[in-house]
Amino acid sequence: MPIEAVIFDWGGTLTPWRTVDYRDEWRSLASVSGVADVEQLTSALLEAAESVWARSRDEHRSATFEEICELAGLQPQPHHADAYRAFWEPATAADPDVAPLLHRLHADGLVIGVLSNTVWPRAWHEEIFARDGLLELIDGAVYTSELPWTKPHPAAFTAAHEAVGVDDPARCVFVGDRLFDDIWGAGNAGMRTVWLPHSEIPRDQVGHTQGQPDAVVQRLGEVHEVVSRWRTADGS
Repeated sequence: MPIEAVIFDWGGTLTPWRTVDYRDEWRSLASVSGVADVEQLTSALLEAAESVWARSRDEHRSATFEEICELAGLQPQPHHADAYRAFWEPATAADPDVAPLLHRLHADGLVIGVLSNTVWPRAWHEEIFARDGLLELIDGAVYTSELPWTKPHPAAFTAAHEAVGVDDPARCVFVGDRLFDDIWGAGNAGMRTVWLPHSEIPRDQVGHTQGQPDAVVQRLGEVHEVVSRWRTADGS
């Protein structure tokens, strides 16, 4: 089946995985909230975040940044989001291989997609891609904050291949760093899979199954060779 699209995970794939202190993550927001007990709110936000990520892992249901805040009893305001985003800014830079890889895939006539399990809104991701000169290289993107479902639910992968205008998942390659969300999920959805095993997956986000990738790469730049080899074998 000729390959028409390559779809990428974002965190840990297009941007290298950075291990952060999740309590510090939510303290960044709590510290500008004006509450008397910053640590109490930090704990509530952390508990809310852990609950929605557990829901994603076990039920594959999505969530949003606003939902996390509201579960913790905080009505989110723009300055809360600004402080939270400032915390994450150093960890959002694209892998140096991304731009050259996407240019090469486009030159081969392939379309490029992104499918990210995220609580962040689309605008945040697009601002990051635009900052790194990548937004115009992405033909379609799906962020689960806009969907009912997260990876590995098949509906998330269906949304991704439809976003890049490809009807058949067998004509898509999915590249990701997680054997559950990305490899098992994409494989079950009918896509070929490439695993980039660079991330330290948080223990509470490891799923019940590990998928078997069709190929393994040690850096993103190697994806082009893998896809080219498959396309040659397909006669495309």
